[in-house]
Amino acid sequence: MFSSAAREGTTTKSERTRGLLRDLALRSFRERGYDATTIRLIATEAGVSVGTTNYHFASKADLVQDLYLDVQERHRDAAAPLLSQSTDLIERLRIVYTTGLDQLTDYHAHAAEFVSAALAPRSGINPLSAESTPARDITEGLFAEAVDGARTGLPDGVAEALPPALFLGHLLLALYWVYDDSPGQARTRRLLDRGLSILKLALPLARMPLVRRPLAELLALVGEVRP
Repeated sequence: MFSSAAREGTTTKSERTRGLLRDLALRSFRERGYDATTIRLIATEAGVSVGTTNYHFASKADLVQDLYLDVQERHRDAAAPLLSQSTDLIERLRIVYTTGLDQLTDYHAHAAEFVSAALAPRSGINPLSAESTPARDITEGLFAEAVDGARTGLPDGVAEALPPALFLGHLLLALYWVYDDSPGQARTRRLLDRGLSILKLALPLARMPLVRRPLAELLALVGEVRP
């Protein structure tokens, strides 16, 4: 059953058409993957012309950006109620990371295709591209919420610089997940557990004056990787 634009309360024909095209594209990405999903295929399934499809989505990259938004909105919806149940930083980070991985499950079979396309020069679906800003802001916002709502005692400079670094960690974890062929991507989950255990041991050091400044500068440097 589609999550159509009409069901969301929009009523114009143009909005219904756009919602149908979006829903068909998201389903095709899940079932067929990136390579097999084309503008022409979506137009045919929707019963409209390629020109009509291009009016709403100028390229396949635009459809992928809607996919990114859909995944991250689901991520936010899954994480938010769980974050309200804990004030422990590591547990809150675990919630954000694990619920993020959960939203990717349906795409694992074809995930490598998306990575290959995203790594191309000037790709419009690179997670660090300007086009990906809306989806990226949702994910980074979840990490900021996880840090802000935790009882940490972290220095302000460290706490403020942590979310962008955590977001990049999320991208690296997702990349490992793409090529993880263990049942249920169990190796990725174990890697996350080990990483969080190390972080739990390391973060208290941030309160030490000797460590605080270089750590804040390192996190700021990592954060500069994102636009």
